[in-house]
Amino acid sequence: MACAYNDMELMVCVASRLLSDHSMVVVGTGGPCAATMLAQRSHAPNLVAMFEAGGVGAQLEALPISVGDSRTWYRGITSGSMADTMNALARGQVDYCFLGGAQIDPFGNLNSTFVGGSYDKPKVRFPGSGGANDLASFAWRTMVITPQDPRRFVEEVEFLTSPGFLTGPGAREAAGLPPDSGPYKVITQLAVLGYCPETCRMRIESVHPGVTLQQVQDASGFELLASPALAKTQAPTEQELELLRNEVDPEGLFIRR
Repeated sequence: MACAYNDMELMVCVASRLLSDHSMVVVGTGGPCAATMLAQRSHAPNLVAMFEAGGVGAQLEALPISVGDSRTWYRGITSGSMADTMNALARGQVDYCFLGGAQIDPFGNLNSTFVGGSYDKPKVRFPGSGGANDLASFAWRTMVITPQDPRRFVEEVEFLTSPGFLTGPGAREAAGLPPDSGPYKVITQLAVLGYCPETCRMRIESVHPGVTLQQVQDASGFELLASPALAKTQAPTEQELELLRNEVDPEGLFIRR
C-alpha cells in the first residue's frame, strides 16, 4: 500500500535523492536543509553541509532555523565565516547549492529582488541576492525547490539577481563563469525539471505521481518541452518518510507547511 505524503515531503525526498555522497552542498533553511539531512541519514552519510555564515560539516541533529544558527557549527569540521564560504565557492569546492526566488525563467535565471514597477519604485521588494549570486555563479550544480505556477515561471525575469544560463548556450562562459557549472534541477510540487544540454532551456524530466504533462505545462508561463527520457517520479518510500518525520523534522516546522 502506498504511503500518504504531502507536496513538501515529496519535494524534500526528491531533492535528497539528487545529492551524492562524498560531495559538498551549500544549504539554507527549510526544504534544502531537510533534504540534506535526509540524504545524510540515507544514501549519502559523507555529504558535507556548508552554511553561508561559515559552518562546515556540522552534525545536524536538528533543523537549523537560520544559516547562522549555532546548530550549523555543532561538531563541525571547521568554524569559518561568510568570506570562507564564498572563497570555497570561488575555488570550485562546492558541488551543489540550493537557491530560490520570486521568479525563474527558461534558462534558470532567478529574480529575488523585486516584482512590478521599477528597481527604485517596485511593487514588491524582496530580500535581494545576499550570497545567492555567488552561489549561482560558482557552485557546480544549482538546485531550486519551489512551488510551480505561471507567476513564478516567467518568460523573462524582471530583474536578474542570480545567473542561470543567462541567454543560452555559451553565455555563462562568455560572462567569465566556470564552464559546466550552473542550473541543474528544479523540484516543484508537480515535476522534476532539468535543462536541455543543447539549448540550455528548462524541460520536464519526470512527472510526479498523479500529475499529467498538461498540468505541468499549465503551471508555467513559458513552454516546457519534455525530455526524451521522460520518467515518472518515484513516490517517497516508507523509509524516507519515517526518517523525515521522526529524525529530520519531527516538529513539522517545514514538512507540514
